[in-house]
Amino acid sequence: MKISKINSLVELFFKKLSEVDSTKSFLNSLKTEKTIYSWNDVSERIHKLSNKLRTLIKFGDKCLILSENNPNWLISDISIMNAGGISVPIFTTYSENDYKYILEDCKPTLIIVSNNSQFKKIKDFINHSEIKIISFEKIDVNSLLITDIFNENLNDKIINNELKRNTPACIIYTSGTSGNPKGVILSHGGILANCEGAYDLLLPLIKKKDPVFLTWLPLSHSYEHTVQFVQILIGAKVFYAESLEKLLTNMSEAKPTIMTAVPRFYQNLFNKIYINFNKQKGIKKKLINLTIEFGTKKLKKIKLKYHEKLIDFFCEALVRKKVKKQFGGNLQAFVSGGGALDRKIGEFLNSIGLPTLQGYGLTEASPVVSCNIPGQIQVETVGPPFKTNLVKIAEDGEILIKGENVMLGYLNKKKETDEIIKNGWLYTGDIGEINKEGNLKITDRKKELIVSLGGDNISPTKIENLLCLNENIKQSFVYGDKKNYLVALIVVEKNINEDEIIKFIENTNKNLSLIEKIKKFIIIYNEFTIENRMLTPTLKLKRKVILENYKKDLDKLYKTN
Repeated sequence: MKISKINSLVELFFKKLSEVDSTKSFLNSLKTEKTIYSWNDVSERIHKLSNKLRTLIKFGDKCLILSENNPNWLISDISIMNAGGISVPIFTTYSENDYKYILEDCKPTLIIVSNNSQFKKIKDFINHSEIKIISFEKIDVNSLLITDIFNENLNDKIINNELKRNTPACIIYTSGTSGNPKGVILSHGGILANCEGAYDLLLPLIKKKDPVFLTWLPLSHSYEHTVQFVQILIGAKVFYAESLEKLLTNMSEAKPTIMTAVPRFYQNLFNKIYINFNKQKGIKKKLINLTIEFGTKKLKKIKLKYHEKLIDFFCEALVRKKVKKQFGGNLQAFVSGGGALDRKIGEFLNSIGLPTLQGYGLTEASPVVSCNIPGQIQVETVGPPFKTNLVKIAEDGEILIKGENVMLGYLNKKKETDEIIKNGWLYTGDIGEINKEGNLKITDRKKELIVSLGGDNISPTKIENLLCLNENIKQSFVYGDKKNYLVALIVVEKNINEDEIIKFIENTNKNLSLIEKIKKFIIIYNEFTIENRMLTPTLKLKRKVILENYKKDLDKLYKTN
């Protein structure tokens, strides 16, 4: 299949359907009600749902998807596009304010929702007489049940040939510095270009074993949303995990060959393995240490001496093979994206036989820009750029991207679009360099967004503004880059009752999404000023300077967990 000749994500699915054994397993849910859908099952459901949607929406209408991961998610996504609509995936963990804002911003014609629990989050913000609703389960209002649609007779098998590569495929909301999420409009061609770049990366891996994926990141995340089309492209078998807590158990069951995740997962993995390794004693402990030592040498292309090669042979058989078995035994590669992976963690996992490829991207780039290549891993970099996009470094060090993968723009935000895309180049806000091997290295970030360990983009300004609504809070500073949760510095007068501050922050958290909540904070009495260099002349926080002064105190808030 020549991906550059494919016009749409819908065409990609049906083209692949004609190439695979359509009776083989495609989508598999590991949740309470286990389901197994073949390629034929998925195709039939897409046709039926597409036919129904054509009676409910017009070309270009926006259709919201609010659901946990399951086979119906992908079926709904492709069906919306096949019916001529634009899918708008949204997170199940948004705050009420975010749901309200997104619904007002994108004005969907139709909403696809999984269950009553999810529907309750948005029901107060929609006009039930104007918006059509399809649900996976019965909900509090009249809706079309997806099971009823699937039980209807299939008369027409229509594939939408009007879709072009520059047609909007989806709108994925991402946090902006202004506070409100921004709707990133991605084209069919943009996501297909990403798939093409990923295909070159995965080709060495899928030649060794039939590709099997275990999916747990929300499909509303731009990273996982695109991965589902990569899975289609390579004819993968896909398992939907039960939860993050059951991921290791699910890996034993699914036996994935490839798994995509964000740095938080790899940090948890590192901690678990490291603790287990530290419990070992004697010869076992010695062998583990040598496994890490020789594995790191090989990763850095340092030649092993003859006796080291001999010992490493036993390390492979007695340590690495056992580690791999814990993850199903078939793992070819972990792929890390959505945030920076700590170098130490990358080296450790690769050294013990868990190849971990770090990539780089952003929602506005559909989202992947570059990724390490199997066998050529440089853990301090995010690998070479995909051939489907150009990357250059501006004079001030900012990473610029040009290619079909660059978004069509922000929904209803021409000014913000023009600020980030200039002469076809996407200004990422990240600072980096390209090394002599052609690999991209991220060194800093211009923009103020926090990227959590889970790969979520969080606007600290939005939260700081909310905190400072309290008359007793003079200033605030939110911190949590590459961390599991957010913490804050709260500046108050010395005579303020701290219990009042605690109560206010608890109430503020109720209006924030799960990833935006302040879990811990420090009360301080010294203001950020121009004189102490913590404020700019225009009274903006100088984040780097504040961190220089308070980073040790803030980091202590993470040490008790």
